[in-house]
Amino acid sequence: MTQSAAPPDRRPVVTPTRVIAGVCLIAPFVAMLWVSSYARVEPTLIGIPFFYWYQMAWVLISTALTMVAYKLVQREQRARKGGGSQ
Repeated sequence: MTQSAAPPDRRPVVTPTRVIAGVCLIAPFVAMLWVSSYARVEPTLIGIPFFYWYQMAWVLISTALTMVAYKLVQREQRARKGGGSQ
């Protein structure tokens, strides 16, 4: 079996933009799986132990990071297709 070479005008699949998007998507998982970093009571925030408000903060952070990753990939795909900037 012979494999045909990819056309020279094709860009690599792993681009810096996709790496950044991947980091944005992986960060919340790492933060939540590293339990020893937040398994404590102090400091409290308006009476809520750190353990709980840290996890709730990551809900908002995860939302923002997912949106950033989506926009980065969307912009890259648009640029690959030769579309306009936005």
